[in-house]
Amino acid sequence: MKNKLVLNHVKLSTIIFIMIITAIVSGITSGIIVYSSYGKNTGISYKTINNDNSLKEFLEVYNQITTEYYENVNKSELIEAAISSMLDYLDDNYTTLMDSNQTNLLNESLKGEYKGIGVYIQEDHKIAEVFDDSPAKAAGILVNDEIVKVNNEDVTNKTSSEIASSIKGSNEEEVLISVKRNNEVIDLTVQLSKLYVPAISTEVIENTSIGYLRLATFSSTVSKQVENALEKFGEQNITSLIIDLRSNGGGFLSAAEDVSNIFLEKGKVVYFLKSKNETKEIKDVTSSKTDYKIVVLIDENTASAAEILTAALKDSYGATIVGKKSFGKGKVQQTFRLSNGSMAKYTSAKWLRPNGECIDGVGITPDYEVELQYEKDKKGNIIDIIDSQLNKAVELLS
Repeated sequence: MKNKLVLNHVKLSTIIFIMIITAIVSGITSGIIVYSSYGKNTGISYKTINNDNSLKEFLEVYNQITTEYYENVNKSELIEAAISSMLDYLDDNYTTLMDSNQTNLLNESLKGEYKGIGVYIQEDHKIAEVFDDSPAKAAGILVNDEIVKVNNEDVTNKTSSEIASSIKGSNEEEVLISVKRNNEVIDLTVQLSKLYVPAISTEVIENTSIGYLRLATFSSTVSKQVENALEKFGEQNITSLIIDLRSNGGGFLSAAEDVSNIFLEKGKVVYFLKSKNETKEIKDVTSSKTDYKIVVLIDENTASAAEILTAALKDSYGATIVGKKSFGKGKVQQTFRLSNGSMAKYTSAKWLRPNGECIDGVGITPDYEVELQYEKDKKGNIIDIIDSQLNKAVELLS
């Protein structure tokens, strides 16, 4: 289903992923990660343990607690607490331990499909969006419904992520969701389904030869989707392109590199990767490129892998940037799974723009800084958003 773009009044949604909840994946403050595929695994041998005095001390304390503490101790939880404390010690917002539910949510979103009902849940437990052709829409869930119970369990004190886990964790093919609507609690039975999450949406701006390409996330399949979109644009005789990265919180590092390679000329720098011991220059090694005049739309929630693509298109392609300064996440995370299903992630490097700048904590400043405009009713309530950023991009390309 295509999204209609109207130049004067475009209703924007800051929803990035069409999934049941994006608290882990698209919430910038929770630390969107950029997966990396570089690095080498380092195993731990008996010799390593025997020669590491600090590790021996840890094992001594662990043994003492598990054998001598006056109450029974859950060994798995004790180790998990120790791992979490080690990661917290690093005092890095993007270095943390994710439980199995959070890990599954993240992996599902980046795979492009998920088990759910097809809604976006805000942190206040209200439904921000009900997606077309979803089980939630078929069951009668509406925008602004507030979720208060899942399978008769009170969830008013849970986070949106925990509510999502409760819904997704149902062992049945359907889930009973109680919502508050106009001060009345309504029980709705909703089917659980495998839903597909497209990473992009496209359109041709009306009465122009300008293509519009929105990237919602950098999933494992996004580069193929972009290639297919550009092929269709070619058939429609598109001469210029708007790439919308607003509210794109990132995803796979390799996906950002692959998408950049589609546009850049062979040999152009995509980014630099600065680790503890070296700085690597990552260049486009493919033969594909485009000749479109490009405008990239960004905002305060454009982060991580989305900033890599933005910087590559600006510095190595010559694209124009419109919108608001981006979030500023210039760190790369490695991840590893634990045997209990949880996942640890830690910062292993910083990435630099092709021009050599580090954007971490700084962001990318657009060439044209443009505020969104709001249409209000007589009482001052916002009833629509005028997409002045998109309008500016069209103006620059017309």
